[in-house]
Amino acid sequence: MKFSRVILLASACALALTTSARADDYIDSAIAAAKAATARVDKWDGPTSGPKAAPGKKIVFVAGDLKNGGILGASEGVKEAAKAIGWTVTVIDGQGSVSGRTAAMSQALTLKPDGIVAGGFDTNEQEVAFDAAAKSGAIVVGWHSGTKPGPEPEAGIFANVTTSPKDVSDTAAYQAINESGGKAGVIIFTDSQFEIAVFKAKAMEAAIKKCGGCTVLEYVDSPIAESSQRMPQLTTTLLQKYGSKWTHSLAINDLYFDFMGPSLAAAGQKGDGAPRAISAGDGSESAFQRIRAKQYQAGTVPEPLNMQGWQLVDELNRAFNKAAWSGYVSGIHLVTADNVAYDGGDKNIFDPDNHYRDEYKKIWGVN
Repeated sequence: MKFSRVILLASACALALTTSARADDYIDSAIAAAKAATARVDKWDGPTSGPKAAPGKKIVFVAGDLKNGGILGASEGVKEAAKAIGWTVTVIDGQGSVSGRTAAMSQALTLKPDGIVAGGFDTNEQEVAFDAAAKSGAIVVGWHSGTKPGPEPEAGIFANVTTSPKDVSDTAAYQAINESGGKAGVIIFTDSQFEIAVFKAKAMEAAIKKCGGCTVLEYVDSPIAESSQRMPQLTTTLLQKYGSKWTHSLAINDLYFDFMGPSLAAAGQKGDGAPRAISAGDGSESAFQRIRAKQYQAGTVPEPLNMQGWQLVDELNRAFNKAAWSGYVSGIHLVTADNVAYDGGDKNIFDPDNHYRDEYKKIWGVN
C-alpha cells in the first residue's frame, strides 16, 4: 500500500510539473507571437498579376454602419481605387440596424449596379437581398461579411476580404497575456448580431483560457451600434463589480472603446493603467489617437483598411473578367504605443508603405 501511494504521488507530481511546463510554454509562445506581430510592415506581398481593367463598371458600397471606423475606412479605399480604375461608385449607409441594411441593399439593387460591396455585415442577415443580387447578375464581394477570407459561393459572395479573424483574435489575446505576464483578468465585448463578431470573441476567449494564470471575468454581448448609449454605464458597472481583477478589455472592434474613457476617468483610472483595452480590429482613427496619447487604449490589431478597399475593387475586376479571386490575405499586425509612430507617421491609420496603389494600377493597366 505504501509503495502504491508513493507511485501515485510521484505520478501526480509528474503530471503537475508537465501541466505547469505546458502552461509556461503557452505563455512564452503567446508573448513571442505578440511581439512578432509588432514588426514593421513595408513590403508588398499581394498580387502582382491579374486581368486588365474592365471598362465603365458601376458599383455600390453598402455599408453596415458608417459610424464604424473599419467600414468607413474600407469604403474610402474603394472610392479611391474605383477612381483609379475608371469606375463609378455609390456609397449607401445601412446606419447600424438590420432594417437600415435591408433598405440599403434594396436601394443598391434599384441602381442596377455591375457589382456590390457588402461592407461589414453578414450574408445570412440579408439572404433575400443577396439572392436578388445574384438574380440581377450583380457580382457581390464582401468586407468582413463572413468568418474567413476568400470565396463564399454558398452565400453568393465572389470573395470576402479580411485578415484571418482567428489570427487577429489570437493576437489581441496574446498581447493581454504579454502585458500581464500571464495573469490577465479579461472582459470580452462582442455583438451576437454578427457571426464574425461571435467567432472573434470566442477565439479570444479560447486563447485566454489556455493561459493558466489568466481569467475570463465576463463575456459581454452588447450591440456595437448602441455603444455610445450603453458603454458609459456598462463600464462603471463592470468596474464596480470586478475592481482590480479587471486588467484587460478585449473587444471585436475599437468602437466599444470610444465610450469607455470618460467612465474610467471618473472612477480615477489612469489612461495608461488598468483595465487596458486591446481590440481585435479594425484600427479606427480614434483608436490610433487613444493609443498614441496612451489614453484608455493600449493596442489594436488593425486591418489595412484603405488597401483592402483596393483589393475589393481588384476582386470585382477579376470577377468581371471571369478570373478566379486573387487568393490574397493581408497579414496580421499589432499596433501599440511603441510602434504607432512608424505605422503611419502622424496619420491615425494603418496604411503600410508597400506600394499597393502602384501594384494594382500595374495589374489593371491604368496610370
